[in-house]
Amino acid sequence: MNFDIPDEIVSIYKKLEKSGFEVYLVGGCVRNLLLKKEVKDWDLTTTATPQQILKNFPSGFYDNQFGTVGVPLKNKEIVEITTYRTEYGYKDRRHPEKVSWGKSIEEDLSRRDFTINATALRLVSLRPRSGQALTQGKAFKFEIVDPFFGQEDIKNKIIKAVGDPKKRFKEDALRLMRAIRFATTLLFTIEENTWNEIVNDSKLIDEISKERIKDELLRILESDYPYEGIMLLRNSGLLEHILSELLKGEGISQERPGRHHKTDVFTHNVLSLKFCPSRDSTVRLATLLHDVGKPKVASKDEEGFIIFHNHEIAGAKIAHQICERLKFSKKDREKIVNLIRWHMFTVDEKITDAAVRRFIRRVGVENVKDMMDLRIGDRLGGGTQTAESWRLKLFKKRVEEQLSPAPFSINDLAIDGNDVMKILGIKPGPKIGEVLQKLFEEVDEDLSKNTKEYLTKRIKELQS
Repeated sequence: MNFDIPDEIVSIYKKLEKSGFEVYLVGGCVRNLLLKKEVKDWDLTTTATPQQILKNFPSGFYDNQFGTVGVPLKNKEIVEITTYRTEYGYKDRRHPEKVSWGKSIEEDLSRRDFTINATALRLVSLRPRSGQALTQGKAFKFEIVDPFFGQEDIKNKIIKAVGDPKKRFKEDALRLMRAIRFATTLLFTIEENTWNEIVNDSKLIDEISKERIKDELLRILESDYPYEGIMLLRNSGLLEHILSELLKGEGISQERPGRHHKTDVFTHNVLSLKFCPSRDSTVRLATLLHDVGKPKVASKDEEGFIIFHNHEIAGAKIAHQICERLKFSKKDREKIVNLIRWHMFTVDEKITDAAVRRFIRRVGVENVKDMMDLRIGDRLGGGTQTAESWRLKLFKKRVEEQLSPAPFSINDLAIDGNDVMKILGIKPGPKIGEVLQKLFEEVDEDLSKNTKEYLTKRIKELQS
């Protein structure tokens, strides 16, 4: 087996080793090497204290109590080097109250979350042997320390807690979601005792910061199997604590003559996520939540079928609350809410060009493709066999025509603010913007009106 390890990482490793310290590659990077997956983050663990690490790497920084020193690479990424440690007390279900420097790699590995992350790799020599790590054409003999049989669990595709899962999850409740995330991204199965404890301890996720929950949720959503991840969250009980609004759609039928939906609202939402072609985690979340407002507005028509008038408006409000609760950025929150608010756009072939332009303005030029991806997920998640109807294809073509070379905007009016001030004899102020907006809305309905003569006449009429 060969491991491709960057020269810069080997150089850092060898420098610590030459200074007389034990050092190992550890955790996720070793897991990915064993899985032959790309390594994005390189982590090392060592007997060197933070001060000794900094002495070897003066450009490093140390601003925490957990023995982790960050060392910048040439590409500006950071390698984390952590002193062997043991931890005690987790009253906040996340951070240890006491950290002590450990004495052995085995002791350090025993504090880690899952067996697949509790392996360490040591580079032994430059002599080619059966077990080799490659860097710049050189072969290193390597030694793997694996006290919890992580290699076997990787081979068998199993997520298993290190030691007693009851202890592991109560130490750090974020591990509840991390287990789901690893199972989702790696397509592994969660070992029975570990799974049972996730179910038993699911309520502990309430004690974790919303920012950390959001980060794990987005990692699940951006994986190759977001549907499976959400269903694991649902079946474990975690979804009730993270996105309880979504579960209100369980059991709410959408069936009626002429409607393609054959499942309840919850199932439709998660299936829409499954079929959404976008890789963007915020678009996927918007797709997952696009009908979250239906339970709130559900009522029955004269024939006894459930209807959902204005569910997109109710859904946008609920999505806003969710995004605020999970501490999304203003930019991401606005995008998610906007996609949900306007996802019920019509694609009738009889709509006017002005209506197409209104759609573009409401959604935002930068979000048009994302809205189309949401619509595709919505269609396929509702049981339709084709991703795009002929009407949707025609609508997309008309949108593209309006976007080329650029959509009509207020800046394209044949007059500007200076003209308004001159015609009305007024000074700069909010009145100018109000007049321009009214003119823009009128001209957008009929572009032939965009002449200086016509707009000058309209400005005078608006004044009277």
